[in-house]
Amino acid sequence: MASALPIARWAVRVDGLIMLVLGLLIWTGGFAALVPVHMVLGFVLVLALWTVAYAGYLVRVSTGLAALAAFWGLLLPALGLTQHGLLAGDLHWIVDVVHLAVGIVAIGLGEGLGAAIDRHAGTVAAS
Repeated sequence: MASALPIARWAVRVDGLIMLVLGLLIWTGGFAALVPVHMVLGFVLVLALWTVAYAGYLVRVSTGLAALAAFWGLLLPALGLTQHGLLAGDLHWIVDVVHLAVGIVAIGLGEGLGAAIDRHAGTVAAS
């Protein structure tokens, strides 16, 4: 798990940034062909988030935060895969904003949990 954690953390960072850019391109129009790429990278982000969550659970850094990250990893694709059928019409922008917010929170959870794991590792090494 020790070697998978840095890869997963970088995947959350890099994939998260790419996802934000792709999402904004798709949202602003003219880039609908990128939706399948966005979806595949979304699943990569979820797998990376789950890896970080599992590492956090294993080192007992914060089981609540690890559980939240694992749940968030379920919420993100559930929303992403169903968003086109939600609030159709003039109010659909609300679903887009919620999807964006859920994605940003997923990136933040991965970063926050990864930092907590690093702090825990530093504390264990110091003692």
